[in-house]
Amino acid sequence: MKVVTAAERTSEVLAQIADLKKAKNAAFLVHNYQIAEVQDIGDFVGDSLGLAQVAAQTDADVIVLCGVRFMAETAKLLNPEKAILLPEQDANCPMAQMVRPGDVLALKEKHPGAVVVSYVNTTAATKAVTDVCCTSANAVKVVSSIPEDREIIFTPDQHLGAFVRKMTGRDLIIWPGCCPTHARVTAEMVLEVKGEHPGAEVVVHPECRMEVIELADAVRSTSGMLKYCAESAASDFLIGTEKGMLYPLKKRCPGKKFWPVAEEMVCPNMKLTNLESVRAALEDMQYEITVPPDIAEPARRAIDRMLEIGRESGN
Repeated sequence: MKVVTAAERTSEVLAQIADLKKAKNAAFLVHNYQIAEVQDIGDFVGDSLGLAQVAAQTDADVIVLCGVRFMAETAKLLNPEKAILLPEQDANCPMAQMVRPGDVLALKEKHPGAVVVSYVNTTAATKAVTDVCCTSANAVKVVSSIPEDREIIFTPDQHLGAFVRKMTGRDLIIWPGCCPTHARVTAEMVLEVKGEHPGAEVVVHPECRMEVIELADAVRSTSGMLKYCAESAASDFLIGTEKGMLYPLKKRCPGKKFWPVAEEMVCPNMKLTNLESVRAALEDMQYEITVPPDIAEPARRAIDRMLEIGRESGN
């Protein structure tokens, strides 16, 4: 009996995925933190802002969102008539669970004139009590667009909030949530790895602690990291975000070297999706995302306002 190799099994799964994709007119939107094999099948691979923008423009009948639940919910908000599939139903974002609609409403009661800015890393229900969403790529722009005489409630990431406060000078009311993957990195970890690679530039995500941000040469979203590293004259980089980001960086900049600022920077939820779960999602149209209309309508307004701010600024 012939022994089927791992490479042959992978090739078979990829062929089945390609057939299912064509038959169902599907598009694969993949986050930068996904495993390499999943990134390689993406029609679009990018950060949460890019995924939201592409989701709003695709002509596909089915969107397979390879990421975590809030990203799939966002795609559904922007494409209510399309089927949005999340290949792994347990792929959740811990940060998104750290703030609930009731938390936001309680803050609004204390600050009735405040504008609520919520990171896109939130549930649809939290977005529904939000005035405008933001991503790590546009948070500074979104906050800067708000009149200076208005208070601003910023949820749920305290570290992104601290970065935005520093960049804008605005006195934000910040909810104390965080990304566990980014928050576990300390200044000591960065200094240690800098000692091992003294000539490398440090590029970190704004979900990192301020003590880490202050050691960085650049603070960027994941798409911003790709652009920065491609354009930088440096050849060596220490990357302060989820380790999946090293794969697209190496593909984009094959002549440069990249190391994580900490080996611990792994998001287990982002690593759940694999080729078999993508195939299963399309085969059975399983784990389809739905958002109740009473939540979807106000949540969509918060996302739409974010996208409008980008268009108003020419981006």
